[in-house]
Amino acid sequence: MKIFKYFFGAMLFVSASAFAQDDIKPERKPGHTNQNKFKQLYDEFATPNMFRTGSGAPGPAYYQQQADYKMDIEIDDVNAKLYGNETITYTNNSPDELTYLWVQLDQNMRAKDSKTPLINSSGIGPATSASRATGTYLKDSFDGGFNIEHVKDTNGKDLPHTINRTMMRVELPTPMKTGNKFSFNIKWWYNINDHVNDGGRSGYEYFEENDNRSYVIAQFYPRMAVYNDLEGWQNSQFWGRDEFALPFGNFDVNITVPADHILDGTGNLTNREEVFSKEMMKRYNKAKKSYDKPVMIVTEDEARKTEKTKSNKKKTWKLSAKMVRDFGFATSRKYIYDMMAVKIGDKDVMAVSLYSKEGNPLWEQWSTRTVASTLKSYSRMTFDYPYHKAISVHAQRQGMEYPMICWNYGRPDKDGNYSDRTKYGMISVIIHEVGHNFFPMIVNSDERQWTWMDEGLNTFVQYVAEQDFGEWNPTALSPGHDQYPSRRGPAKNIVRYMGGDQDFIAPIMTKGLNTYQFGSNAYSKPATGLNILRETIMGHDLFDYSFREYSKRWMFKHPTPEDFFRTMEDASAVDLDWFWRGWFYTTDYTDIGIKEVKKFAVTNNPNENGKKLAEQYNIDPNSLVYFIAEGDEGYDDALKSGKAIEDLPTVKEYIMDNFTPEQQKSMKKSPKFFYEVTFDKPGGLVMPLIVEYVYADGTKEKTTYPAQVWRLNDKEVSKAIASDKEIVSITVDPDLETADIDTSNNSWPRETKESDFDKFKNKVKD
Repeated sequence: MKIFKYFFGAMLFVSASAFAQDDIKPERKPGHTNQNKFKQLYDEFATPNMFRTGSGAPGPAYYQQQADYKMDIEIDDVNAKLYGNETITYTNNSPDELTYLWVQLDQNMRAKDSKTPLINSSGIGPATSASRATGTYLKDSFDGGFNIEHVKDTNGKDLPHTINRTMMRVELPTPMKTGNKFSFNIKWWYNINDHVNDGGRSGYEYFEENDNRSYVIAQFYPRMAVYNDLEGWQNSQFWGRDEFALPFGNFDVNITVPADHILDGTGNLTNREEVFSKEMMKRYNKAKKSYDKPVMIVTEDEARKTEKTKSNKKKTWKLSAKMVRDFGFATSRKYIYDMMAVKIGDKDVMAVSLYSKEGNPLWEQWSTRTVASTLKSYSRMTFDYPYHKAISVHAQRQGMEYPMICWNYGRPDKDGNYSDRTKYGMISVIIHEVGHNFFPMIVNSDERQWTWMDEGLNTFVQYVAEQDFGEWNPTALSPGHDQYPSRRGPAKNIVRYMGGDQDFIAPIMTKGLNTYQFGSNAYSKPATGLNILRETIMGHDLFDYSFREYSKRWMFKHPTPEDFFRTMEDASAVDLDWFWRGWFYTTDYTDIGIKEVKKFAVTNNPNENGKKLAEQYNIDPNSLVYFIAEGDEGYDDALKSGKAIEDLPTVKEYIMDNFTPEQQKSMKKSPKFFYEVTFDKPGGLVMPLIVEYVYADGTKEKTTYPAQVWRLNDKEVSKAIASDKEIVSITVDPDLETADIDTSNNSWPRETKESDFDKFKNKVKD
């Protein structure tokens, strides 16, 4: 069913005056700031330059620093301590001369004198649990900070250095010019935290039944900070929430652990035949050719047997990684170990899982399969996964990511039973954390400043990957689920947050540490915004092409929000400044409704208003087409005549005089039902106007008016609708695509919703 719009000659000014709304121009006042929602983002964006272009691509002078590490690490499993010795080689690729270097000491967030606990508000309630009271007021704080034993140059000479909380400034003996390299050595140790009881992004879980620990280790070494063209050193302190900004480099890491441990981590295992048994090597070679199901490298029976005893010997696992921004590893004698190959592009990647018996049967069933599915989905949406493996590690109360490895929660009860919530929660967190290999481990945004650039973008692709997983693994779906029940992504899922108390909502473009409702702000809202762009505003083809372009442009580089915004527009030819401004820079919300619907009948018979209009323009009143509003003089007569616009004598005459017979034959069937629909926008957020029209014969038609329909009037807009069928209902956003916080004004005729009291009263009657 088509909707027709007719503007015939002399009747143009009549229909325009009847149907079109006047632009509302607000009064200009002294000091008034242009609040036009369609104003370009030039004020918010930095001026393009040789480092970053106006298209959103790296410029010809783009540079980034490099930090290479050689490390020897040992885990003291008896005392839960980590000892380390590293040599860092730093390359200055910037055009600037450097006189000092900044090193991150993230473990100092857990030091005795950490300021982190002091920045949060606290109070005393009327009651609390004994455990919380003990932990808060009686238990001594954990001392988990770095103990730096020395900082020396390669000749063994001490380097002056200053520690400021989680950052350490190292003074250079001589300034580093462009292209210079400088190597120095740091020796340290720290107490490893119990991440289950004391929190933290890494640490150990203790199993009392057989006095064992499972370690997931990260932020374990002093790490170079980023130096870039935007702000020089990115030496923002780590308070515990905002994650990390890191340069790329090469790693050679030797990790010594008890000989009965199973270990894996970032990079290639270069001494596999030394640390694997012959049976493990045989299984590993089989896994490299298995694409349909995981192969057990260490079985549950073998892991159960190993965890009952402890070896007094040690074993060193050697890992080497190229072009990674960080390093993490996991180790325990409790680990079950499985792998399978997944084809990505023209190469094989190993999907890997490490988990204790406490994770089974759930982890053996779905962890490695989820890793494989995730790599396929993300590679389709971005670029082919460039590393040789991706590891999922089972860790209670964890969800954290590092290059090639991540740790994830999701545990059955002691009898191996688990709920749908546990299963879907585990699958989703694995998808999310494995997905972080792409954002920010490869597309290396600054998490400390712009949390949404990794969490939000990653959560968006997570939604796509979850839907893929459900489609590719239907046996994973519980009865009643015909698709994967994603928690984040669809617009309707963000409505409650968007419509919440504005005093406790911050723009997405806010440093993560300073936001309210962190999960909704950094994860849900940006992911939902991208989903709206893909599903409603741009369409899959344009969005996916542009998103891949951004991902490929900034592989192994350091993008900013502007680079993302500019690339999405540059690759699609879609002006999205209005969207970025509203969704990312403000806390505006969507609320679009139907203010009024007027019905019109068409006639050649002039009424009093028509005669006055004809007289005003000095036109013969009998030559015009009149649109008579419902309730006005002549409406009922015109409506009863049932004439379509082509049946009116003046229109017939106009057509005969101005169109050839061939053109007349090709003309569309003309309408006889006319409506003026006025849509209003109580919410501040600009969105496309999505309208579904339902006709008397039961047919439906959905029209999407671009967001630019609001460009001249941010409050309301009217649409003249001419149809050959009667419209019986109109609905705005029928499929809940725009996160509209109030749908009570979305329908005509207005829906009458039953109150809670009436529902109760009717229930009692029944």
